[in-house]
Amino acid sequence: MNDTPRLGTGIGWRPEIADTVEALPGVDWVEAVAENLCAGHLPASLVRLRERGVTVVPHGVSLGLGGADRPDPGRLADLAECAEALGSPLVTEHIAFVRAGGPRTASPVLEAGHLLPVPRTRDALRVLCENVRIAQDALPVPLAVENIAALISWPDEEMSEGQFLAELVERTGVRLLIDVANLHTNQVNRGEDPAKALDELPVEAIAYVHVAGGIERDGVWHDTHAHPVTRPVLDILAELRSRVAPPGVLLERDDDFPPAAELAGELTVIRETLNAAGTTAVRSTAPMASTAASAPVRAASTAAAGPADGATDTARERLALAETALLSALVAGTPVPEGFDRRRLGVQSRALAAKRAGVVAKVAPELPGFLGDGFRPAFLAYAAHRPMRAGYRRDALDFVETLLIEGRPADPVARRRLTLWWRERAGARPPRRAVRLVRAARAALVRG
Repeated sequence: MNDTPRLGTGIGWRPEIADTVEALPGVDWVEAVAENLCAGHLPASLVRLRERGVTVVPHGVSLGLGGADRPDPGRLADLAECAEALGSPLVTEHIAFVRAGGPRTASPVLEAGHLLPVPRTRDALRVLCENVRIAQDALPVPLAVENIAALISWPDEEMSEGQFLAELVERTGVRLLIDVANLHTNQVNRGEDPAKALDELPVEAIAYVHVAGGIERDGVWHDTHAHPVTRPVLDILAELRSRVAPPGVLLERDDDFPPAAELAGELTVIRETLNAAGTTAVRSTAPMASTAASAPVRAASTAAAGPADGATDTARERLALAETALLSALVAGTPVPEGFDRRRLGVQSRALAAKRAGVVAKVAPELPGFLGDGFRPAFLAYAAHRPMRAGYRRDALDFVETLLIEGRPADPVARRRLTLWWRERAGARPPRRAVRLVRAARAALVRG
């Protein structure tokens, strides 16, 4: 891992704060969401940053490397083009699944619209390793994968997070993007000790580190990326720095963007935390210690998970059934799979629906304008049993179509505006009765 680039201190580039990011002092590099970029038409702000020598790293959110299916070649090609257009030294993605269903389960494809945790089992690890290798082969630069935040835990897991990541690195050589805010989230929500995770994972594989804010509500930590970074997250950053000097550290902020001075202040606190921990560290950085900590699991799981394609295909089938059952419960109202915490799944389900509502309001801002205070409750009622099927823009169209079919809203002026909006984007007229019946039958099948 000696060829890992030294990145320094960075911030997540978002269109809403593009001018602010360009003006912030001491920003060595930025990270941009890959799915929001077009390789042939890069935002002018990113072009200017590149011309100044600022490194830009594309950060993917839709590959679903932890899903049962192999990574989509088109998504991989887009990510590769993005990396080449930006001259990036690496690209990053998540250890998560974002969709489920399809031919493996003889069911409709379900989209989560969010990063969901994979079970830390040997089946899931086997599939993840193959998916990572496929991605590595398709990308022109090294890949780093990120640990995610989670509200829920899978039953009958076979490894801790640190052991799972260590095994993944050993089998694939992939780099790690360690999000210390996500380690804090998992401590609050799942009782996992972040220091133990840091002890077990191979810190020498770290490409860079994420730092972000969140908020606790009713005993559940929500990784919002819309609040200031808290002291517990900075403490975990210091704990990590006591073990290794990370090549890069990046501040993430995705919503409710504060003034530039506040962002600059958070970057200063991050630098101070790293410097203080580096100066006062009493632990020695001993990568072999983390390797030894996970050696018993590695020896057992490597023997049980060889390269045989047949075994991996079988693991994919089992993983597909498990992930589809979970996602269906979260977004389609089907029964909760055995072993899951019903209350936590309810919290996660409501969080997914709320996120859908928020993103749809952003991609189709006319809808809250037409519906006023009625937009959010109407959307949440719609989302309760209607999974997202093809991204947020399609979700907005399906939502409006559902309202119009049901004769809503009652206000004729608002209904007329929605009809015109729908026609401009989806077709000459709302679907005929036969189409509506077919769609209703499909929805009933998903719910059943």
